[in-house]
Amino acid sequence: MKLGILSTGPGLYSTRRLVEAAEQREHDVEVLNTLKFSMELQHGTPALHYGGKPLGEYDAVLPRIGASITPFGTAVVRQFEQLDVYTPNSSNGIANSRDKLRALQMLSRHDVGIPHTVFVRRKEDVIPAIERIGGAPVIIKLLEGTQGVGVILADSVKVAESIIETLHSAKQSVLIQRFVSESAGKDLRAFVVGDRVVAAMRRVAKAGEFRSNVHRGGLAEPVDLDDAQRRTAVSAAQILGLRVAGVDMLEGRDGPQVMEVNSSPGLEGIEGSTQLDVAGAIVDYMTGQVSFPEVDIRQKMTVSASYGVVEVGILEGSRLVGMSIEESRLRDKDIVVLTLTRGTTVISNPKSSRVLEPHDRLLCYGRLDQMRDLVPARQGRRRHPALDPLHTEIQGDGKLANAHQEA
Repeated sequence: MKLGILSTGPGLYSTRRLVEAAEQREHDVEVLNTLKFSMELQHGTPALHYGGKPLGEYDAVLPRIGASITPFGTAVVRQFEQLDVYTPNSSNGIANSRDKLRALQMLSRHDVGIPHTVFVRRKEDVIPAIERIGGAPVIIKLLEGTQGVGVILADSVKVAESIIETLHSAKQSVLIQRFVSESAGKDLRAFVVGDRVVAAMRRVAKAGEFRSNVHRGGLAEPVDLDDAQRRTAVSAAQILGLRVAGVDMLEGRDGPQVMEVNSSPGLEGIEGSTQLDVAGAIVDYMTGQVSFPEVDIRQKMTVSASYGVVEVGILEGSRLVGMSIEESRLRDKDIVVLTLTRGTTVISNPKSSRVLEPHDRLLCYGRLDQMRDLVPARQGRRRHPALDPLHTEIQGDGKLANAHQEA
């Protein structure tokens, strides 16, 4: 496999470890400075240049895009996608994870725990918003920030109001989150690769600090996650469109709560605390996937004139619950079920006798006009979506209902 690692820091621990892991497996690997790319767009032939010269062929690229260059970095990743070069983290996935509000909006529609969060702009909305999440103390976060930068603990409503007003005056947008007191000073980092957690650690803040980031002096120790924590971490990464991610969670009374999903998680802390070869796990996963890259379904559906792929989710209470796939009669409408996802388990080419359960997700291929005819007008807000941006929900009457599309 010829692997390119997109990174502006070839000397960083994470980059060096990924190169080392790839070379140990006898792959041809090169670190490519993200800022040295230029993109060429013309009819039918997208192209990439590197350092002013046409870029050679690569089987896969692993983006390590810094927050400060997100717009340009995601454009480079998108160009690789147009060239059918495999990447475990899509350009959309990286963009989703970098915008904290957008990420929480996507996660909030799923069965994934998150801290109660509000987003306001007007000064007069601040106090009512804080009251809705349970009052002070609260956490105030900038929409974009890493390693604990832009995260403030306000221990009173008056202090919170003053901080938010100051940040708004500086043209900064902020989130207000409920302070999870039972998890104060500690959190979990689950490192997700593909559909499993390959390593996990608990981070504990130093004395006098509520932020547990290792970069802020926090201590890290290995931890065995329970089933709920593993499911939450994998689901959060998949929902945002990431196959390599660091998922940060709080240990709340009601279960794990996702704080943030990092699309370029550092390896030094997780490998140092767990003594596991996380870099190797990433390279091994990419090796297994490179021959079968994921398809950007939205682009394929745009190109296809008559057939396409749509994911449908079965709502709790649907009359289809308890029915087999054959009894659903989707096949009669020229709609084929490709996969059935139940929780984090994907069942490929499910048998027609497979009985449907609440919250199952079916990836279906068929005639777009047949599937479009099944989709009625939007009907209010829904709380049970699916993992794919092109998603519909099967309602109680067996029809398909539109769900939101994430840009």
